[in-house]
Amino acid sequence: MSYAQYTKEQQVAQLAGLKNEYGNILEKKLKLDMSRGKPEASQLDLSAELFAILTPESNVISENGFDCRNYGVLDGIPECKRLFADILGVPKENVIIGGNSSLNLMFDEITRAMLFGVAGGAKPWGQQGEIKFLCPVPGYDRHFAICELLGIKMINVPTTQDGPDMDTVERLVAEDASIKGIWCVPKYSNPTGAVYSDETVARFAALKPKADDFRIFWDNAYAVHDLYEPVALLNLFEEAKKHGNEDLPLIFTSTSKISFSGAGVSALAASDANIARTKKAMGIQTIGYDKLNQLRHARYFVDGNGIRRQMERHAEIIRPKFEAVLKAFREQLAPLGIAEWSEPKGGYFISLEVKTGSAKRVYELAKQAGVTLTPAGAPFPYGVDPEDSNLRISPTYPPIDELTTAVEVLCLCVKIAALEELVS
Repeated sequence: MSYAQYTKEQQVAQLAGLKNEYGNILEKKLKLDMSRGKPEASQLDLSAELFAILTPESNVISENGFDCRNYGVLDGIPECKRLFADILGVPKENVIIGGNSSLNLMFDEITRAMLFGVAGGAKPWGQQGEIKFLCPVPGYDRHFAICELLGIKMINVPTTQDGPDMDTVERLVAEDASIKGIWCVPKYSNPTGAVYSDETVARFAALKPKADDFRIFWDNAYAVHDLYEPVALLNLFEEAKKHGNEDLPLIFTSTSKISFSGAGVSALAASDANIARTKKAMGIQTIGYDKLNQLRHARYFVDGNGIRRQMERHAEIIRPKFEAVLKAFREQLAPLGIAEWSEPKGGYFISLEVKTGSAKRVYELAKQAGVTLTPAGAPFPYGVDPEDSNLRISPTYPPIDELTTAVEVLCLCVKIAALEELVS
């Protein structure tokens, strides 16, 4: 029976019992962390062989004859470019290799657009008055933080399991030239786990923005992060070319959750014009990123199949964690009618929707009980969830025993917050 079907007296009595249980948990002084989508240590151990790939006796000459210890090769060594080209389904000539962070590449691309404009654009974004970005919500807080830092106005766009509401996207970009871009996590979206449908990707490829300097920031962070059978994503790079829109997408990914989170390799894939524009600015910014690390990754994984085999090993570690969280939600929350959640087939997050107006309360209750969550509101621009109902759950980092305890506490907090709303 759902809480809404309880009598007022039953609700009050149930709340009292739950608060007593919560008091007992406070006495345990727990310290559990479900706040960020980080790999746990055993996942990082999967890539330990990377340390031994290069030794003082190793050949450190790239296949193009370049000594990877030296200056140069601005856009990355060819074997590493080919590795990412395989993952993303683009020509290796259309790939730039960065450092350990794709977020850094995204920040750089927006900053360059603000300062210098984009390929084919009339003038820098920063010289055009107020500019705006479309932000599918709930979404990735670090995307939104970039816009906020640079003074870019953010516009919420609702999402479904097929991706952003494309009617809204198409209408807004067609009527407003100050809209310069949109953030997208097209496969296993952060935090919902949605995979953009073929129709959604095709509609992105065919967009007709009013701004001639509009860009799709396609953060394909979870391109190979399947928990079960691989899920295909339509190739935006190829689709956009069919419509003469090859300059629209800027595609990003990295090995951050494939090898070492803080010591991987990132990549940007884009059209010839976008690549040329980026390399022109990069040539002033840097003499090139860490080519020894690029060489390590290329020799360790060899090709896309090597990466996919590695991801199967990752899935074996984190799949039970996702299943433990979802099992707890189904058993403890579903019968009470007080929450809904996504059931992703990959990626790193679960999106939990609690009773409207109670997400912040759930977050505070969990925090007081020693369970750290991503702050309520974080998956929305400016940290403001209009419904105060969304919480991003990150199951990957805690060991399974700690995760089990943490999700038990979380469910208790959701129950308390829901009943407090009902009896108030």
